[in-house]
Amino acid sequence: MSWQTITLSTDARGVATLTLNRPEKHNAMSAEMIDELAEAAAQLGADDAVRVVVLTGEGKSFCAGGDLGWMQQQMAASASERAEGARRLAGMLGALNALPKPVIGRIQGPAYGGGIGLISVCDVAIGANSGRFGLTETRLGLIPATIGPYVLARMGEAMARRVFMSARLFGADEAVTLGLLAKAVPEADLDAAVEAEVAPYLSCAPGAVASAKALALRLGGGITEADIDHSIGQLVARWESAEAGEGIAAFFAKRKPSWQG
Repeated sequence: MSWQTITLSTDARGVATLTLNRPEKHNAMSAEMIDELAEAAAQLGADDAVRVVVLTGEGKSFCAGGDLGWMQQQMAASASERAEGARRLAGMLGALNALPKPVIGRIQGPAYGGGIGLISVCDVAIGANSGRFGLTETRLGLIPATIGPYVLARMGEAMARRVFMSARLFGADEAVTLGLLAKAVPEADLDAAVEAEVAPYLSCAPGAVASAKALALRLGGGITEADIDHSIGQLVARWESAEAGEGIAAFFAKRKPSWQG
């Protein structure tokens, strides 16, 4: 299958590398990328030859969050159209989260907003120690809603509350403390660290790995349809708010929003 925003390759061992491939846009997620990632998740899940999936990005950034063009479309959209866009994002994240293969994040650069959501659906994420991270939505008058269930599942409530509302940027070492990354290593050591996570799975029974992952998701409480519906409703409500209108208008005008004086 040919895609415009991602690439997918599988080596002889059955290790598939799924790469966000919009480096000129810092791998920001467009509607097209969201759909293509969902398609890739379905393909990977159905491919018995795939043993492990490595999720990474091309270029300097892992994922800068939402694409600016997508944000402009959301500004002009109706509430129902905004809900549909959020549901497509939620569906993609859910498909990667429940993928019946181990997903190892190779986080080679910064990640913001939706990029944090992508890291959170990985089973293990290893990051370059130069990376910067942030849930930056509240600067725009929005909230990290659709990605929220996955971020909370990854960090836990107490850790998530350190960064969920403040839009504060943090480094790779703090990302480890928060539970977002399993470890942070020098960029030159990133591939070796990822390979150390990949290799053990190749000696495991693939069906047993899939069953163990499904069991872990179930015992962890899981993310329900009600959670997804609530997060979508909350996001749509924020898009309808005066704060979101001011924050996004200020962003595109390259000025400070009113709450920054």
